[in-house]
Amino acid sequence: MTTDLWDWAVSVYGRNEVAEACLVLQDDHDQCVPLLLWAAWRAHEGRGIDAPEAVKAAGIARIWADEVIAPLRQVRRRLKTPLEEGDEALRLPLREKIKGMELEAERALMRRLSDVSQEKPYLKQRTDEALVAVARAWAANVPKERLNRLAEALTKA
Repeated sequence: MTTDLWDWAVSVYGRNEVAEACLVLQDDHDQCVPLLLWAAWRAHEGRGIDAPEAVKAAGIARIWADEVIAPLRQVRRRLKTPLEEGDEALRLPLREKIKGMELEAERALMRRLSDVSQEKPYLKQRTDEALVAVARAWAANVPKERLNRLAEALTKA
């Protein structure tokens, strides 16, 4: 039975160790969390990722990440601290709206990645292998130890 990518991602991201591992990969290793979660979901669903599919998915993710998600994240993070003294009443509600837009952009990216998923037949692959496949397609730096930590957190019962 196929589960919805977004629902699955929200569920697993709710685990502290998963969220922490994802943020380290994003902030310290320049990885794309929605792409990594898509790869893990594919492994969870019993559908592995071959190299051409990883490259295609990374290309889609790159467009959304560079053009939409990263700019929203940058503004959201900037609004975490005051722009000027006493601006909380204006700044913090705006930050929350931008946070919602960032999440919607990540959801849109995951919908696009789900479309890629429908093109391939079932292929068994371990979660760590799927994560490495997309991380390699995403960037030259493939932090295997960190990816393994994410895989372990994702596969915990």
